[in-house]
Amino acid sequence: MSPTARTAGPAGEPTGAPGAPEDPQAPPRQDTPATGAAGAAGAGRPAGPERPGRPGAGSPGAPVRKAGPPPRTGGGPLRYTVVVTGLLLALAAAATASLALGSVRIPPGQVLDALTGRSGPSPFRTIVLDVRLPRVLLGAVVGAGLAVVGAVLQALVRNRLADPFLLGISSGASAGAVLVLVLGGGVGLVGGVTTTLALPAGAFVGALLSLVLVYGLARTGGTLTSTRLVLAGVAVSYILSALATLLLVVAGRPEQFQEAMYWSLGGLGSARWDTLALPAVVLAVGVGALLTLARPLDLLLVGEEEATVLGLDTARFRAAVFVLASLVTAVMVSASGAVGFVGLMAPHAARLAVGAPHRRLLPVAALGGALALVLADLAARTVAAPQDIPVGVLTALTGGPFFLWLMRRRPGPEGAAL
Repeated sequence: MSPTARTAGPAGEPTGAPGAPEDPQAPPRQDTPATGAAGAAGAGRPAGPERPGRPGAGSPGAPVRKAGPPPRTGGGPLRYTVVVTGLLLALAAAATASLALGSVRIPPGQVLDALTGRSGPSPFRTIVLDVRLPRVLLGAVVGAGLAVVGAVLQALVRNRLADPFLLGISSGASAGAVLVLVLGGGVGLVGGVTTTLALPAGAFVGALLSLVLVYGLARTGGTLTSTRLVLAGVAVSYILSALATLLLVVAGRPEQFQEAMYWSLGGLGSARWDTLALPAVVLAVGVGALLTLARPLDLLLVGEEEATVLGLDTARFRAAVFVLASLVTAVMVSASGAVGFVGLMAPHAARLAVGAPHRRLLPVAALGGALALVLADLAARTVAAPQDIPVGVLTALTGGPFFLWLMRRRPGPEGAAL
């Protein structure tokens, strides 16, 4: 070997005296830009050849990117099919039980006759078709909508503790709807829900304003972290909940206070066929639109820098999806009141079942949220029958411990992030 030739070090990088000439017999080397701490320490020194299995650093001048973990796939098509089929069967069983059980127990045969139209006019048929069936369907629609919004928000803010309730969106929608109830003295009330579009419109404005407020508070100082966003959401949620209660107290209409207060705690007792149409349409359109955005949502899970490099305008995308999430949440809240933690628990269960890619996650989260709220409403009607417990109380009793479990599982400010 020539005395001026370099020998390879343990890491595959050339060693020897700085500025020594290259061995003319040595094969040409391809220099790659140094990255990270190693690049800072060895600035000005050419890097060695790439090791087998190590991805290249890209062309000179390429932006340095910090790669995040890829979304977990959660099994193949067979597992996905099994999960979806199981959830559909469980939802059908829960809906049947919800139609049969309550303050008045109806035999399953009578329920089937009422649904198929084989029974003539009877009290059982009226209870099943006019009272319980709209309530079950509304619970499924609202649960699915809140779960889908929760899954999307967790991707947008990259924090698994996020959901419409914790980010203040549900409380903002509730405050906007209560303001419509208090100021709209001429708007007819039936079970705490208006028969016009005024209530959903007020809820949407309240949800959007609360989201803007939370985002602005969390961005104080020019930086935005997912932990600060959740903390700002919790604070704004408490403030808006207190404001909604204050509006109800000072409204001066005691005959409406009890109905509106019960509605603000979350309940499906006001469900009717005419109040079911708007949430069902918004759910179908919203989930369809979010499914078309599954790939950008997956990119956000991998990392914001990667998503930007691949051509996604993250700021504009987040703003558009936030508006869509606020709209879906507002319509759900206007129909059921503020039901919390469904959007937190259902997406987590869906990720455990089918993984993180949103094309699979969103349908499974929707079915899981529908099942959870139908079961919660069944418990609300039967635990203290004939008294009807607000369903939001039961979801809070189960969701609160689940939230604490997530905090213990991911301690620290960075542990809560995806």
